[in-house]
Amino acid sequence: MSQHAAHATARDGKESCWVLMGPTAGGKTELSLELARRCPMEIVSVDSMQVYRGMDIGTAKPGLEARRQVPHHMIDVLEPEETFNVGEFCRMALEAIVGIRARGRRPLLVCGAPMYLKALLWGLLPTPGADPALRERLREQAARHGAGALHHRLAELDPAAARRIAGNDLKRIERALEVRYLTGLPISAQQGQFDGPARVEYVAVGLRWPRQALYERIERRVDGMMAAGLLEEVRGLEGRLGPQASQAVGYKELSAHLRGEMTLEEAVGLIKRNTRRLAKHQITWFRHFPGVEWLDMPALSDVQDRARQWERIAKALTIPRRSAIMGAVQWGGDLP
Repeated sequence: MSQHAAHATARDGKESCWVLMGPTAGGKTELSLELARRCPMEIVSVDSMQVYRGMDIGTAKPGLEARRQVPHHMIDVLEPEETFNVGEFCRMALEAIVGIRARGRRPLLVCGAPMYLKALLWGLLPTPGADPALRERLREQAARHGAGALHHRLAELDPAAARRIAGNDLKRIERALEVRYLTGLPISAQQGQFDGPARVEYVAVGLRWPRQALYERIERRVDGMMAAGLLEEVRGLEGRLGPQASQAVGYKELSAHLRGEMTLEEAVGLIKRNTRRLAKHQITWFRHFPGVEWLDMPALSDVQDRARQWERIAKALTIPRRSAIMGAVQWGGDLP
């Protein structure tokens, strides 16, 4: 099925997709399962790492029992050696959404990857594929002169993109330069695709935490993952993590430990630090989605009665709003 056809079919559905978004360790999985148990829906994971088989503990996948109770999509669809991109994710996820609708159920998108969600809801414009030779030259330049030199070059060729991309974000700098060199057009000119209405109708609820409370949850989650056998999971994947899977938080740091580059204590400390940074990045980008109903999680999570938790979220999701057709989405910015 073409991406255009999938978009059209999804948009023609009578009911919007429901979206549950929020930072890592914010409680999305538990609440999404509660929703899906009570409503005729199936879950679509919008996550860049849960797609990989064998990466279970470190990506906080829903357990097998939960997946037996509630159908999940976009989980365990690739081997960890395989490469993946946003376009492939959108194609597969849109086909899943169409299938869910055909079964008379509602798609519930559970999102921790804001860029994947943006592309899924708004669509992607065609861009050139990666050019390995060009990438290698750019990385050689970065190794010799630093990421700052590439960022300076990007500022000359595409000032708008340079303003949006941090000077040390080598991956995004490389991609922006690659698009500029291969097409002659700035990547910023193609990012207007996220302005205006979304192609897939949606209603979204976000889970909002005070930063310190979220960081404490992250600390506990990482400790829990280690106790559950994350180190053994990473050891079992040695030699199998491809260029994308190997960058996942938890796997990258413990792989370095297994290579003797740092102690286990240092690796765990880095996992916690990098997870906090990931959460900050997620929160920054989620703030720029239009029409999200934000729920304050400390109050919600303190509610012992799960029925009351579900009612609050369901009410937020069913309040009539036109989140999919609100004004232009502005990218970028930092947390205060």
